[in-house]
Amino acid sequence: MSPARTPEQIRASLEDHRRELTSSIELLRDDVAELSDWRAQIRKHEKPAVIAVAVAGFVLAGGIGGLTGLLRRG
Repeated sequence: MSPARTPEQIRASLEDHRRELTSSIELLRDDVAELSDWRAQIRKHEKPAVIAVAVAGFVLAGGIGGLTGLLRRG
């Protein structure tokens, strides 16, 4: 069993936990703001984003169907 704590110790412990929680919330807020900034994410990962857009455009434009048709003819 743990020894009984005084009200002052409990208050001090609660205040420590509040400070830690406030700090954690601020860090989380900063992380969420950074991750939800899609423009910065695109700038950071520009090459993979361009490749993904090119592939998506190719597929949406019927590129795979066109290629298979060419392969069957040739």
